[in-house]
Amino acid sequence: MNFSEHLPALQVVVPLLSAPLIVLLRSNGLAWAAATATSLMAFAIAVAITLGVLDGQTFPYSMGGWPAPYGIALGVDSFSAILLLIVSGASSFALLGGRPSLNSQIEAHRQPLFYAAWMLALAGLSGIVVTADAFNIFVFMEISSLASYVLIAGGPDRRALPSVFKYLVMGTIGATFYLIGIGLVYMMTGTLNLADMEVRIQGVADQSPILVAAGFITIGLALKAAVFPLHAWLPNAYTYAPHMVTVFLAACATKVSLYVLLRFDFFVFQQNLAGHAFQFATFLMPLAVLAVVVASAYALFERNLKRLLAFSSVAQIGYILLGASLVSTAGLTASGLHVFNHALAKGTLFLAVACLAMRFSSLHLQDLSGAAKSMPLTMAAFCIAGLSLIGVPGTAGFISKWYLIGAALNEGALGIGLAVIIVLSSLMAVVYIWRVVEAAYFHTPNTSAVNIKEAPRELLIITLLAALANIYFGVNSAVPVALASDAANLLMGHLQ
Repeated sequence: MNFSEHLPALQVVVPLLSAPLIVLLRSNGLAWAAATATSLMAFAIAVAITLGVLDGQTFPYSMGGWPAPYGIALGVDSFSAILLLIVSGASSFALLGGRPSLNSQIEAHRQPLFYAAWMLALAGLSGIVVTADAFNIFVFMEISSLASYVLIAGGPDRRALPSVFKYLVMGTIGATFYLIGIGLVYMMTGTLNLADMEVRIQGVADQSPILVAAGFITIGLALKAAVFPLHAWLPNAYTYAPHMVTVFLAACATKVSLYVLLRFDFFVFQQNLAGHAFQFATFLMPLAVLAVVVASAYALFERNLKRLLAFSSVAQIGYILLGASLVSTAGLTASGLHVFNHALAKGTLFLAVACLAMRFSSLHLQDLSGAAKSMPLTMAAFCIAGLSLIGVPGTAGFISKWYLIGAALNEGALGIGLAVIIVLSSLMAVVYIWRVVEAAYFHTPNTSAVNIKEAPRELLIITLLAALANIYFGVNSAVPVALASDAANLLMGHLQ
């Protein structure tokens, strides 16, 4: 076995083992440096895996040398490679540029513990993506969730505590529903390995418990992914979390749950349950449309910048689900692309918000009047990411929305209606992004904002690099398109 075959295990083991070591570091600078170095190592591993996947390489791995289904299996394909890039990339960008922001929001004596929790969240999210075992998905889900609760509550804003409590309750309900569903499947098949489960379900005479399990798993994961109308925990969690935590979680946390949802439905249930593809589309498509319209409408009237972007995230989750609910290769390709492109856009937007928060005491729109005059580079990055979120040509967001509209139009009359909704919701995004731009560029600066300068250099550089990435992947989208297309073919291949 050569070294590259160990990469799926290292993707989890590296941040997992670093967490207790970081706790032992007394120096805040050393704790941050160790966490950042670990995150960058995880990102390098994800890049190496992705390059291998693009070359047609597979990454099966048996923990302890025990083959599945007797042992715990790991594996990475094109679908999981997208998520690994997002998770490790978001963590690395947030940590690289986030030290000034984190130093201002996290008490000095708590920072080693905070960074250790960050590593556990990174390990948990990566573990969900690479594991091929249904129960270990639950284990890693709980690791990432518990660490995320610590990260969100770690800032100075006490309003984060009720937000975390709501997140904890909703997350616990979602995990419990998922575990009940897994228990039902295990009762009927005697296995927890996803590939083995897919085969054994075909031999189950009574499919009723499997159908019930599909319902529990779908609803549980929808709660974790903040699928409308199960999104109640997300706006406040994103709003009151430390700014760099929001950058990290907004880019990847809900998308990992969506990844598990799609993997279960397409790999395990849809080919084995009669009519499940129709049920999947019938259940998710209306929710996706409502998410796109209602959440965008909420964002139109929000005055707090972070809360505005949080509701925008609920709408963007709707776009991802809308593509998946078409149950077609084109629709799934658009969903995979939007997972990647939305992570870029929303991560950049929250990085820009972190820059603004370093200089402005409030993130309400009226308090950001004239921000572009004192922080032109920050607002330029915000505008680029905002254009990507809207889907303007030349940005990454345009690519996925173009694919999504094309996939919708393949569905006939229904598709025309869906395309109209996508265009209208994009126009709504124009309005709520414009509200921020108008306040920053065209309102008279507040007296307190006259002497404000740009954010600290490292944070500003990372924000600008993230903004440029939105342009780069809008012009050269070959890699995400190839990964998303391969992932769609992989998912649809299980329905043959």
